[in-house]
Amino acid sequence: MIAQSGMDILKPVPLLGAMSPETFMRTHWQKKPLLVRQAVPGGAALQTRAELFGLAGREGVESRLIVHDESGWTLRHGPIPRRALPKVDQPRWTVLVQGVDLHVEAAHALLSQFRFVPDARLDDLMISWASDGGGVGPHVDSYDVFLLQVQGRRRWRIGRLRDATLVPGVPLRILQNFEPEEEWLLEPGDMLYLPPGWAHDGVAEGECMTASIGFRAPPKETLGREVLQRMLDAAEEPEQDVLYEDQGQPATSEPGRIPAGLRAFAADAVARLVNDSQALDCAMGELLTEPKPDVWFEPADALPVGAGVQLDRRTRMMYDDRHVFINGESFIAGGDDARLMRCLADDRRLVPEQVGQLSEDARDLLDAWVEAGWAVPE
Repeated sequence: MIAQSGMDILKPVPLLGAMSPETFMRTHWQKKPLLVRQAVPGGAALQTRAELFGLAGREGVESRLIVHDESGWTLRHGPIPRRALPKVDQPRWTVLVQGVDLHVEAAHALLSQFRFVPDARLDDLMISWASDGGGVGPHVDSYDVFLLQVQGRRRWRIGRLRDATLVPGVPLRILQNFEPEEEWLLEPGDMLYLPPGWAHDGVAEGECMTASIGFRAPPKETLGREVLQRMLDAAEEPEQDVLYEDQGQPATSEPGRIPAGLRAFAADAVARLVNDSQALDCAMGELLTEPKPDVWFEPADALPVGAGVQLDRRTRMMYDDRHVFINGESFIAGGDDARLMRCLADDRRLVPEQVGQLSEDARDLLDAWVEAGWAVPE
């Protein structure tokens, strides 16, 4: 069995401690933690400290500065200029930068190693730099996370959440009564997987850098409202709407009462909209591939004849049985074009031979994506 991303999901990989992706998903995913020694041997060269600090100071990059000193915990949101950061040798402070994969190719490549999980769940790669003793306090996440030690050492303590009470009066969601059950010191290249609901506390022992690979877990009601809103926005006005008729309406002595027939008429209209499976599929796919806020693309020339193509690292592309979705837009696809577009979504590239197999319409569409900066010639 071969994963559509080209990954053999039955083959053991060092990233998962000589476990295959298939075995990991069956035995650990959303079930129990896993510690992997030397998941990425020696650690990953993602960014230097100076580069990360520079990224934290940029507009359009989500970053946070957390300091824990004698006065307690403080939190500042970015952009954070370098002059606003404490001295490197000052203990117990942390800089966290979200979405590093959108800006750094090495981070994007590392994130891609986790595509044995559907892209619809894969969120981003965050890097946290901490001085000695730095951390964010014991807390619990509502999503799956892989914690990869990039540089230096960090001590992790984890435990099942038994008491969700938070420390009052602090700007962070820190657990007041954290009870660790296990403890490990992670060296560069070591990685810890935690399912949702496991409390954890990571403290730097000396200067350290940690990459967090997080996964989206949208709340059910929130997802439903967002999908429904997209369906409403996309609904077209009919050329000739159906008017309400009530030829059987008798004379009433209760003129203020809403007629049951009118309510049923409205309920039928709502049901027709909600039960439109194609509209639901389009709204879902467009929502899941919507670029993150502040993401922008650089326009380019059309795809040269004879070239292959690769998706830009900021591009989100998915598909279902009838559609292809890319950066919040949906397209109906069938036949060889659908097969090739699915290859592009799974492998994030098409070689020249594959591009040459596209129909004229699909090639025009690919040209438009390249011109928009969503993909680049390869």
